Amino acid sequence: MRTAWFHCFAGTAGDMTLGALVDAGADPGAVAAIVARLDLDDYALTFEPVLRCGLAATHAVVVVNDHSHDDDAPVRKQLRDHEQEQEQEQEQEHGHRPYRVIRELLLGADLPPRVRERALATFDALADVEGALHRMPPLDVEFHEVGSVDAIVDIVGSCAALEVLGIDHIVCSPIAVSRGTVQAAHGELPAPAPAVVALLARRQAPAFGIDTRMEVATPTGVALMTALADEFAPLPPMIVESVGYGAGTADTPSRPNVVQVVVGTEHVPSPMAGRGEPVRVFEVNLDDATGEVIGHTIAALLAAGAHDAWATPIVMKKGRPAHTVHVLCDPALGATIAAVLVAETGSLGVRGTTIERWPQQRTQSTVEIEGHSIRVKLASGRVKVEHDDAAAAAQALGWPLRAVLSAAEALGWAAQSQSG
Repeated sequence: MRTAWFHCFAGTAGDMTLGALVDAGADPGAVAAIVARLDLDDYALTFEPVLRCGLAATHAVVVVNDHSHDDDAPVRKQLRDHEQEQEQEQEQEHGHRPYRVIRELLLGADLPPRVRERALATFDALADVEGALHRMPPLDVEFHEVGSVDAIVDIVGSCAALEVLGIDHIVCSPIAVSRGTVQAAHGELPAPAPAVVALLARRQAPAFGIDTRMEVATPTGVALMTALADEFAPLPPMIVESVGYGAGTADTPSRPNVVQVVVGTEHVPSPMAGRGEPVRVFEVNLDDATGEVIGHTIAALLAAGAHDAWATPIVMKKGRPAHTVHVLCDPALGATIAAVLVAETGSLGVRGTTIERWPQQRTQSTVEIEGHSIRVKLASGRVKVEHDDAAAAAQALGWPLRAVLSAAEALGWAAQSQSG
């Protein structure tokens, strides 16, 4: 399992996270190509080698292009002024974007699925806390600092760099925060900023204060860590493959202003390791039962507490077509399940055996789509949507079933990444 461990000993920011991943080996061209799929114009993404407190690091720089020095500057200025007026009317200018606009930007871009999921999870976290702070629905939140082009590129670029490196598991250290006050769009605010504290509280993430008045933990950086980290812990056991340092803009004298990321491979124990969980399997062969009876039998077995039940077609003696009904259950329920199997099928006998199984750890959660609750099962690397819930929502909303399944799965991935 490919793992990235972020050491936020001097804080964290979006550009520092992106720079660290490129410094650790993410191909900058591949990262930039993914970010370029966004419908954003007039920006340039570069990566600069720098020193921070004598430590070599990479600084990710997003420059929003300014055409004021072009030969046709007056014409461009008129066009730009007109465009800005339109953008202001729509509340979609570079530094002031409602979350619904950013969400549409991400959903409309041809991004790799995991990049989109991680970017949406990050902005969802920001919208939730900003909405709570300003008492408004998350989709109506108007981002200031984090809504500008450079912050969007930092977030999507960081998610793209994780994908380029093939990162499956993200771990984060406790996050350093500063003291004093910081300047923001709403004026002078306490440090750490309210959004930073809210993000930490939302995830119950560990943090510690350092003696500086410089803003060392930004909402963008903290959102990336709290939304995407599977856990907050020390460096996990791994084969270390690379290390990277992402630089902030300032070069502080007492502490390198960087985020460290360690990339490597963790050994994941085989799901077949050790003794499995004992389970009973019962079977009957049926050549005189209708499909309706077999379907009802399977439903009755599941209602009685079976782990699973199913039927397979077989050919019995004299070429008669038939079915075998199988049922898997806990040994403690063996007598009850066998009795249901005989009663529902009318079989004159039942055979059984004891086997082992290795179930994968999973949890169940609920997501909301347009007011409809849909259950999802969450496991490592898997989100499974409850079909009946999705079908009911699709019928009520008039949506295609596949659209509901896709939306519920995306929300399930976001819930999984936030729960860690």
